[in-house]
Amino acid sequence: MFDAKQLANQGVRNLQPYQAGKPIEELERELGIQGIVKLASNENPLGLSSKVRAALQETLSGLARYPDANGFYLKSKLAKKFSLETAQITLGNGSNDVLELVARTFVNAGHEVIFSQHAFVVYPLVTQAIGARGIAVAAKDYGHDLDAMLAAITDKTRMIFVANPNNPTGTFLSTEALQSFISQVPPKVLIILDEAYSEYVAEHERSPSFEWVAQHPNLIVTRTFSKAYGLAGLRAGYAVSHPDVADLMNRARQPFNMNSLSLRAAEVALDDTDYLQQSVAVNAAGMEQLIEFCESTKLNYIPSHGNFLTIEVGDNAGELYQQLLHEGVIVRPVAGYELPRHLRVSIGLPEENEAFIRAMRKLIG
Repeated sequence: MFDAKQLANQGVRNLQPYQAGKPIEELERELGIQGIVKLASNENPLGLSSKVRAALQETLSGLARYPDANGFYLKSKLAKKFSLETAQITLGNGSNDVLELVARTFVNAGHEVIFSQHAFVVYPLVTQAIGARGIAVAAKDYGHDLDAMLAAITDKTRMIFVANPNNPTGTFLSTEALQSFISQVPPKVLIILDEAYSEYVAEHERSPSFEWVAQHPNLIVTRTFSKAYGLAGLRAGYAVSHPDVADLMNRARQPFNMNSLSLRAAEVALDDTDYLQQSVAVNAAGMEQLIEFCESTKLNYIPSHGNFLTIEVGDNAGELYQQLLHEGVIVRPVAGYELPRHLRVSIGLPEENEAFIRAMRKLIG
């Protein structure tokens, strides 16, 4: 008798698949409502920039050809913008792809991987899929307890994931705290610094993480075009590391893991500073809008440096999430992150944020 589970790797066999939300169109059909507002996936509410849209249109004629497997132009543009060598860059189908690629390249079943409680779900997923042992260190004030993570390192530790800002809590580690932590991690342990939301951090608070790579060859920094650059549907991300690390990752990387549209869109987005500034400004205004609502209704929230706010709504968070759906607002329940009393709300356009606030006032009184 055929049993696919018995054929699968042990780690994959016991995985719980990532739970994505339903398409808006399907929810509208199921619920019999129109105009649903989606504030669930930390997407950029501005949509594609006009410059990216025009570049995509120009790229359509070449789609019968394979994309540039090495991403020459995008790597060159990244290297110029951030004063890097192209040999330091590994491209991915979103930063999720790069995070998994790092693990597949350097981790095996005999290793341990450290990450924080309440951290991005991909970290334990890729760790378990490979068959390695995941070490979830208890959070401190909903964020990373760096001292406890250092204490968790053993002879079997191969990798540490650190998200800054962290998803889904939005917590942030200072430059001084990160620098001290990185300097204390043994050279044989790789540090993955996931900076998917770095563009939303105030410029004076951002860490010079790319510069640190030259001083710490065991540091890998990952970023994405999905958030502030507005390219979530095109899947574009990258890692910056020591050239020897990048060389090994590129050996394991699928040769066409970024398509022609995503490559071209990312190139153009990097130069579109007006769009990026608008994204950050819209996010800052929307964050204030949600914080003002929370404080007026005495709802606790986790101060966030990302493009979302995680709000403590009480023991009925799951029920409230369902009620919000019927009010035409999609947010993200985070019980799977051991935050059963919270909902994560992405920052939208002013009218989208207001739709959430209006629905909440109706439901919680």
